[in-house]
Amino acid sequence: MELMQGLLTRRSVRRYQNKPIPKPVIEEIIKAAQYSPTAHNRQPWEFLVIEDKEFMAELRHIQRWTSFAKDAACVVIVCGDVEKSFSRFKEDETWSFIDVDCAIATQSLLLAAWAKGIGSCYCGAAPMQRVVDALRTRLNLPKNIRPFAIVPLGYPDETPKQPDDRYKPERIHWIEKVGKD
Repeated sequence: MELMQGLLTRRSVRRYQNKPIPKPVIEEIIKAAQYSPTAHNRQPWEFLVIEDKEFMAELRHIQRWTSFAKDAACVVIVCGDVEKSFSRFKEDETWSFIDVDCAIATQSLLLAAWAKGIGSCYCGAAPMQRVVDALRTRLNLPKNIRPFAIVPLGYPDETPKQPDDRYKPERIHWIEKVGKD
């Protein structure tokens, strides 16, 4: 699939065929996600590939908008290692790029899946602390691993409607010179 076509046609898929995704295909999708840019090239992400149907059915009790995940071939939990992320925790300044890095990797994962003919849907974990904590507990993750996104993957059993047009030229603002006011 040509890149621009993938960017313009990828949509959330919530109905999947009962068909497994070969592990090499999942690995290739995650490889693409691992080529995403990260702050200071720290590459703090981890990817949990879960094929346990019982867990996938339980997910709706952890994150309420994942009820369809039970029918996916697998779920990828995109996580970030807070100890590896570019961050600062000082008296006068506290910030971390962990969620930004994981968001970029998640978008790459969604697009790579679509390029392989696999449907996906972004379901958030962070910044919902209750969801982060529940996933951390249920998956027995160490404190430094922060679940960011839940991404069901599967061969589509639906064709999501494409929007008429999302391009909004009125939301592009050309600035020729920035003043010093």
